[in-house]
Amino acid sequence: MNQKINISLLQMTSVDDLSKNLKTILDAVAIAEKNQKNDLICLPENCLYMRVKEGEKVKGLSIDSPEIKSLFELSKELNVSLHLGSLPLLEGENIYNSSLLITPESTKVSYKKIHLFDIQITGEKAVRESDVFKAGKKPEIFDYAGWKFGQSICYDLRFAELYSHYAKEKVDVILIPSAFLVTTGQAHWEILLRARAIESQCYVLAAAQAGKHYGVHGGERATFGHSLVIDPWGRILHGGSGDHSEVISFSIGKELLHQVRTQIPMSDHRKLL
Repeated sequence: MNQKINISLLQMTSVDDLSKNLKTILDAVAIAEKNQKNDLICLPENCLYMRVKEGEKVKGLSIDSPEIKSLFELSKELNVSLHLGSLPLLEGENIYNSSLLITPESTKVSYKKIHLFDIQITGEKAVRESDVFKAGKKPEIFDYAGWKFGQSICYDLRFAELYSHYAKEKVDVILIPSAFLVTTGQAHWEILLRARAIESQCYVLAAAQAGKHYGVHGGERATFGHSLVIDPWGRILHGGSGDHSEVISFSIGKELLHQVRTQIPMSDHRKLL
């Protein structure tokens, strides 16, 4: 069991061009590996494809797509695992906003986004994720290098019951890859992420999309950025910018998990799960 684990978050400004996004990922992984030898590299929501023009048709990818195969080969070459925060994954007739876990041994669908982002903010265009995606149905946990990871994607952040499940399962880390709007990010991003870390007494890692996204076929959107690494006490350990791609490299340890859970033994006191 590893008491410490080396991780990098990739903050991105993805667009609706698979090849361009893939090159960005390859370049960023190279920087992350130059920073340190990573165990895991985490990417944001929509890392391989972001619909920039609202209403534009989205083509689903499969695990056998060339871009994903390229990342699997990279994982084997560098002996590092990649968590793709989300991509449009085609299964049967449905497309899911799905996370993939790529290790040097395999590529697996690790989570499907449960809560789809159908909202209307005053003064902004409506967003309807359900026009493209079908919702996932269940929480998902994966074990890696002796660490237990709970998964979620972006809008899931607002639904405490999902994180209550992960708290009950005593996960060590919760991943929250995102592409938050600027308006809602300014109001809610940091406070919700810190709350999830505090209530679950675990690390929260949130790789984000950031800055202005310009579509190949027109359209423009902006995302909030500010990728965050938060410890089990709710403290921000590392943070990203609000307007550009970058790599955040760090290590986290299990000693703090034990300290926090011993001082305030919430798992012994929890009654409503």
